[in-house]
Amino acid sequence: MANNFLPLSRNDMDKRRWDSCDFVLISGDAYVDHPSFGAAIISRVLESKGFRVGIIPQPDWKDPEAFRVLGKPNLAFLISSGVIDSMVNHYTVNHKLRRQDAYSPGGNIGFRPDRPSIVYTSMAKQAFKGVPVILGGLEPSLRRLSHYDYWSDKLRHSMLLDSKADLLMYGMGENTMITIAEALKEGRSVSDLKDLRGTVCVVSSKDQLPKNCRILPSYEEVLSDKKIYAESFHHQYKNTDPISAVPLAEPCGKRFVLQNPPALPLTQEELDKVYALPFMRKAHSCYDSQGGVPALKEVEFSLEHNRGCFGSCNFCAISFHQGRIVSSRSHDSVVAEAEKLISLPNFKGYIHDVGGPTANFRGPACAKQLKSGACQNRSCLTPEPCKNLIVDHQDYLDLLRRLRTLKGIKKVFVRSGIRYDYLLLEKNEHFLRELCEHHISGQLKVAPEHVSDRVLKAMNKQKHSLYKKFTQRYAAINQELGKKQYLVPYFISSHPGSTLKDAIQLAEFMKRTHFIPDQVQDFYPTPGTISTCMYYSGLDPETMKPIEVVRKEKDKRMQRALLQFNRPENYHLVREALQME
Repeated sequence: MANNFLPLSRNDMDKRRWDSCDFVLISGDAYVDHPSFGAAIISRVLESKGFRVGIIPQPDWKDPEAFRVLGKPNLAFLISSGVIDSMVNHYTVNHKLRRQDAYSPGGNIGFRPDRPSIVYTSMAKQAFKGVPVILGGLEPSLRRLSHYDYWSDKLRHSMLLDSKADLLMYGMGENTMITIAEALKEGRSVSDLKDLRGTVCVVSSKDQLPKNCRILPSYEEVLSDKKIYAESFHHQYKNTDPISAVPLAEPCGKRFVLQNPPALPLTQEELDKVYALPFMRKAHSCYDSQGGVPALKEVEFSLEHNRGCFGSCNFCAISFHQGRIVSSRSHDSVVAEAEKLISLPNFKGYIHDVGGPTANFRGPACAKQLKSGACQNRSCLTPEPCKNLIVDHQDYLDLLRRLRTLKGIKKVFVRSGIRYDYLLLEKNEHFLRELCEHHISGQLKVAPEHVSDRVLKAMNKQKHSLYKKFTQRYAAINQELGKKQYLVPYFISSHPGSTLKDAIQLAEFMKRTHFIPDQVQDFYPTPGTISTCMYYSGLDPETMKPIEVVRKEKDKRMQRALLQFNRPENYHLVREALQME
């Protein structure tokens, strides 16, 4: 039974001759047993350590009986709201309800509530009183302390307090989960687990805090003063490195929310073991009649080779969630997974992606990161690349070469984000040339984000001149290869720091380059990013200087319309913007 889906029902448990589960994992997503889904990874990791895990995917959150279908778990309920933040998954940046949910059966909406971590915790506690509830995954990870909530336009408590869960895991939680599971199995109470890496808990008095703990401003203080909030978030953001971080405590009323330092990154050996677990690599068959789970299509024939990102874009939460120290799988591990793909009956010979948070990062930014951690006072790539930065694409290139020579492989694509600023630091063009020759399906997605250097600085991105240099080299190599391949750049409108003048500058660039995007991404303020802190506070937390913020809906629509100035429906907004400027 090892190579099978985990139980969803009592009947499934009977087939395994289980009378109970050790853990019951409640997920906001449909059940897809694939390593791109965090709930699948955590459940398989626990299974590999001998724990019995059952899954309740997308339960009816209004019915306590839906949370009792697998019986009372022996050790704890585990709650994951899903791969994507539930509020982003439900609502557009304009607060409109989305029409599809790619992580639900048939792509239909309505299978999960807003903020499932909070709702599911309440229902699990109703279903079986006294059973510990542990939160994990992206949603609580980015809400582990007080945070700005864009959808209600206010500061909220730590999600641990809002949900009344017993413990919160943040970041990449495999080793943290194993430690918790083994402690509970030994008979320890979850209330005793106050010092585990990668966890957040509540303590009732100051004398329960670690001696090296840094006490942040209280929830009441950050609620009363946006400047204090910006300062507090700055301390949190600089405290995300697992080697240099110290415990943080945020007072709230008479209690303290205690954030322990992040978990250490998995070693290559540990990461290889995770991806070697017996994933079914598909959605549960119960969804077949509903058309399956659309999100699987994007990753079904893709390979993740790394974790973490030292790019540190201000609008991205990866540094806050996964950290800046990049870890990667061995070539043998990735090749072994590719061979599993080849053996699948519906595999057509095309690996859709060999990527991760940033596809062309294969290891730590510099030698000192593994010993001393990532620098707190500077970024690796901006405003200029650090002199200690290791620039080497050879290992990634060797991996791609090995994959594309496998029998049964027709093409290996790279569709994850490529950091072109890092690529341009390479002394030779071997990687870019082979990328263009073998690993692009006609279009390469890149993320210049803007053309105004002032806005790019607010995004913690390098100057626009670097993107122009990359486009020239990309075009020249493709011409030499005799290939007609194009760049598909992503741009963000209304990011903090962007004025109407900056938006017009971006529109002019698009007109000159004859590129009009089909879709435009308005800046979306989500927890865990510096840009969101800027949006809420009106301050750059790095410098504490005021920054321009677009908040009015019409002003946002105006900046967005400028990026699609050729559309008839945008005519009046574009004209008004040009007249104003």
